Amino acid sequence: MTRRLWVLMAIAGADMFGTMIVVPLLPFYATRFGASPALYGVLYSCYPFAQLATAPLWGRLSDRYGRRPMILAGLTASALAYLAFGLANTLPVLFLMRLLQGMGGGIVGVVQAYVTDSVPARDRTQALGWLTVATNIGVMLGAAAGSLSRNLGPHAPGFVAATLCFVNIAAGFFWLSEPPPHEEPAGAPAPAARRSVRRSIFEVLRHPLAPVSSLVWIYAVGMMAFFAMNSIFGLYLGDLFGVTENTIGYFFVYIGGLNVAIRAFLLGPAVRRFGEVGALRLGALTLIAGLLVLPAMKSLPLLALAVVFVPVGTALLFPATTALVSRLVPRREVGQALGVQQSFGGVSRMVGPLMAGLAYELGPRYPFWIAATLMGGVSILTRQVREEPTLKPAVPAEAAAAEAAASKGF
Repeated sequence: MTRRLWVLMAIAGADMFGTMIVVPLLPFYATRFGASPALYGVLYSCYPFAQLATAPLWGRLSDRYGRRPMILAGLTASALAYLAFGLANTLPVLFLMRLLQGMGGGIVGVVQAYVTDSVPARDRTQALGWLTVATNIGVMLGAAAGSLSRNLGPHAPGFVAATLCFVNIAAGFFWLSEPPPHEEPAGAPAPAARRSVRRSIFEVLRHPLAPVSSLVWIYAVGMMAFFAMNSIFGLYLGDLFGVTENTIGYFFVYIGGLNVAIRAFLLGPAVRRFGEVGALRLGALTLIAGLLVLPAMKSLPLLALAVVFVPVGTALLFPATTALVSRLVPRREVGQALGVQQSFGGVSRMVGPLMAGLAYELGPRYPFWIAATLMGGVSILTRQVREEPTLKPAVPAEAAAAEAAASKGF
């Protein structure tokens, strides 16, 4: 790995450390301020709503002005969110915090584009996997730090996370360099006019089975299923197993440790053995298994065993999807394409928790069953992905020409 990728991994890991100080505590703070499970689903969805609104713009700006400035801007939004969490004493302040957090989270596509700029195409899935290793180390340490800092008082976790984020901004300013520009691959067609964000989004909607579009839908529906489960997991542990805000962090430490081990030791060999498309399909099936098995577990030890399916599934599914998208679009549009993917993912991260919050009021196991059904659709869609993708437009040329008049601006 390149030096700049190591620096990015350190920054991403530290950013996730700050995030996970706050996120596991969110359901407990929300219920203390009077939120019902359904209203908590709305609160949780504020993050993906803001991410949806900002991700394509972050991606387009990063294509024009560089990845590094946009990453630093996103980290600044995250720092302000954590300050708001530290000051929160009402539910509206928590809503403000989630919106700011979502704006900062909109740079996920930019971070992914930074990785694809920094490594050869054949290594992108594994490099993206290593990036998630760093973020999952942040999950482990941050979740534990959140529960520990909570002992200092209800405002301490937010202030600790904000302080760390400002340190992270300084580290990125001094140590994170801009990746070098890439030329189009040899043999690639001559570049056409740059597509607008609006046109790119429209193409995904109008041609859902086109090469790039199908991958975006796999990512989006997979994220909807995952966040339907993930958003209510803290409530589920509290209601069925008596977990509290002082102990919830340790469950995220365990899950983060699983993610680190799986992405460090399983993802690379799986991609080499099955290819990116094979890893994609295997990940979807594994995630289905986890979502079906988890609600059947009657004790914490059994739940701890069953939850292994989830990090295995996500480790195989999402990095492979992103790597395939990065290979199917022109190099100069990678940031925008991944921003559009994150935008659709943002809708899913918003809809999934809303749906899960409503379903949870019917029964705590309903969100898992709904998520498994969604993943069944994803598994079917993965059959549309070709084994050896090559660089070509995401939609037929005549469709692109028909939309040209409507593609000005953002």
